[in-house]
Amino acid sequence: MAGIPGLFILLVLLCVFMQVSPYTVPWKPTWPAYRLPVVLPQYTLNLAKADFDAKAKLEVSSSCGPQCHKGTPLPTYEEAKQYLSYETLYANGSRTETRVGIYILSNGEGRARGRDSEATGRSRRKRQIYGYDGRFSIFGKDFLLNYPFSTSVKLSTGCTGTLVAEKHVLTAAHCIHDGKTYVKGTQKLRVGFLKPKYKDGAGGDNSSSSAMPDKMKFQWIRVKRTHVPKGWIKGNANDIGMDYDYALLELKKPHKRQFMKIGVSPPAKQLPGGRIHFSGYDNDRPGNLVYRFCDVKDETYDLLYQQCDAQPGASGSGVYVRMWKRPQQKWERKIIGIFSGHQWVDMNGSPQDFNVAVRITPLKYAQICYWIKGNYLDCREG
Repeated sequence: MAGIPGLFILLVLLCVFMQVSPYTVPWKPTWPAYRLPVVLPQYTLNLAKADFDAKAKLEVSSSCGPQCHKGTPLPTYEEAKQYLSYETLYANGSRTETRVGIYILSNGEGRARGRDSEATGRSRRKRQIYGYDGRFSIFGKDFLLNYPFSTSVKLSTGCTGTLVAEKHVLTAAHCIHDGKTYVKGTQKLRVGFLKPKYKDGAGGDNSSSSAMPDKMKFQWIRVKRTHVPKGWIKGNANDIGMDYDYALLELKKPHKRQFMKIGVSPPAKQLPGGRIHFSGYDNDRPGNLVYRFCDVKDETYDLLYQQCDAQPGASGSGVYVRMWKRPQQKWERKIIGIFSGHQWVDMNGSPQDFNVAVRITPLKYAQICYWIKGNYLDCREG
């Protein structure tokens, strides 16, 4: 026992020189607390039946890079209301437009905080693979059917989506709408869930233990309705590019799987390791769910710029991180963005290619949460 005081003093000296406390709890990346606005419907208009003429586009390209986005002003309150107003498409082809109001309950201010930017529609093909291919195909039902990989679903238009509620899927707007009209197949849009396909075991044993998983197959559920922000529909919002490239799908019946909640995107410097994660159905690996993670290279108010390896088909994937939830004292993954596509950026005269994710800002969180919950009181915590 005589050696214990000496050990304690040595520990204290080490802590002093290392500038740490012997009683300090290791730092945990924690979900920030946000003061969230409220986005509420004001009135709804009936529109003519939708056209479904657009060709499915599995990736979106824009030449407006980080500096282009950072150099544009915030939208006015009226502009933000226009961008966050939304169009709803129903399974019978009918559609409506809902105008919204924006409120900040904490201090009564009427100023909306968003981000407006211009983007051109120049398309340029790119592999979206950076050096060594860092993607991982997820095999085996023990992984594919377990959280978080089980939250990734496939759209019948070719994109990826993520389960964010019992009957709701978050995806990219361009997966169902090209900015002018709806994509072919959207009227009969379906969402595919990977499930094991069984074959009978050898020996003729009819017991359940003889059912052997053969391979995975998709089981499809029809979509009841979709919501797309008017900010994406370029005829209404001055071609603001990827900033509003997100959509919510409501299924005709519950999917009965664990889902991943949405959250407000923290600044990149607050992300664990500065990294993001997402899984999608890249079209160069048909039938495979592909997982990847990478560092965030740059950010604007509305977008995250990264070089995660991806191919068309991964568009619409939910970008997520895992952080500490202080009130509940637990780790929790949340969707903080939607993978959209890539941008060619002029960096000092040299073209640079980034993959881009749309960030879930406080205003977008308030809108998407209201689409899911139908009650703004359930959307006060991001």
